Amino acid sequence: MEKVTVLGAGLAGSECAWQLAKRNIPVRLVEMKPEKKTPAHVSDGFAELVCSNSLRSDELTNAVGLLKAEMRALGSLIMESADQNRVAAGGALAVDREGFSRAVTERLCGHPMVEVVRAEATEIPEGELVIATGPLSSDAIAEKIAALCPESDLHFYDAVAPIVTLESVDMDSAFFASRYDKGTADYVNCPMDRDEYLAFVDALVSAKEAPVHGFDDGAVFEGCMPVEVMARRGADTLRYGPLKPVGLVDPRTGKNNYAVVQLRRDNAEGTLYNLVGFQTHLTWGEQRRVFSMIPALSNAEFVRYGVMHRNTYLNSPKLLDRYYRLRSEPRISFAGQMTGVEGYVESAASGLLVGVETAARVLGLPPADFPQETAIGALALYVSGGSVGDFQPMNVNFGLITPLDRRVKGKRNKNLEISKRSLAIIEEMLAKEIFKP
Repeated sequence: MEKVTVLGAGLAGSECAWQLAKRNIPVRLVEMKPEKKTPAHVSDGFAELVCSNSLRSDELTNAVGLLKAEMRALGSLIMESADQNRVAAGGALAVDREGFSRAVTERLCGHPMVEVVRAEATEIPEGELVIATGPLSSDAIAEKIAALCPESDLHFYDAVAPIVTLESVDMDSAFFASRYDKGTADYVNCPMDRDEYLAFVDALVSAKEAPVHGFDDGAVFEGCMPVEVMARRGADTLRYGPLKPVGLVDPRTGKNNYAVVQLRRDNAEGTLYNLVGFQTHLTWGEQRRVFSMIPALSNAEFVRYGVMHRNTYLNSPKLLDRYYRLRSEPRISFAGQMTGVEGYVESAASGLLVGVETAARVLGLPPADFPQETAIGALALYVSGGSVGDFQPMNVNFGLITPLDRRVKGKRNKNLEISKRSLAIIEEMLAKEIFKP
């Protein structure tokens, strides 16, 4: 049987390769690390989480929680590895990023149907091909993709948040809690009073930024908006965004603070924490100066500073079908953020769908169509043509999924019923031959 080539071993490429291999289809997985890395990558492992270590909500009343549940039911390697490397984060699924990447890497490298090639992809190979090189694709392969997809000249920017050591946080000026006491007290909360907050915002607005070629504020996806860009929108913008104090009662006073910076655990040992919502492209020196104005972080040890990097994505509604296949050349599929899905889980879900559908095509089986009643299917249908106006990256949300045919009182109850319906459909799909072990 001819091998399927998968370019890129990020979350989407890794999940795609796994879905193919578990169906006994030989895979040639091409990953440029460690031969070549982007500015945002630091490890040699697969499925590296370059931004947050959170995979967001795990509840079925949240669309991304439903997406995770669907993926778990379908035997997702990404979800299995995430669950095995979970760290405390209230109602969210956050992971030890090194353990998570190591688990994915070991499973794929140890699978007899997977040939791992550590080299930069510079050409478009022949045969069945999945391109999952991601929004940080190297210039060589990006040029080939641009030639293949002339309407792919779209881009935005992502920014990565800094990480500090817990032992360097002044806990006399901070407290552990989760918002609204949801789950366990997993976040380190660093409060500021009004004067401290306003001085911080003033410093943030005037701080020196690192040069990023071609950058402009309008090209940044809202979900990864740098904290200094948000600060420019008004003095209270951060207080209604990542620094909102609501739901975080300070145990020392019994009251809410004026503003609160949250730190989320970044590793299993609980020694490293990232600054939630603090994506940035300030210079490293300015990050230390300005972020140290937060009282609890006055002597913080930064083990990683924030960085800014380019993200590139396709004009997918014009280029791809519901299976993420290139309409002009169906032997080629795309997966991951390059398609316009936004978020770790969404990227992995696209890789899962592509892996299953490519396997069905190679094996001569009917496609296992994911309907719009499922989160996986709704996301693919949006990407392949469900958007209106200029196409923009999209997180999964219940607005993409077919509504219920009956009225349900209360948003949470309605979302839960949508999730139950979806998981029942996934359960029925598991009876199809393509999903049988």
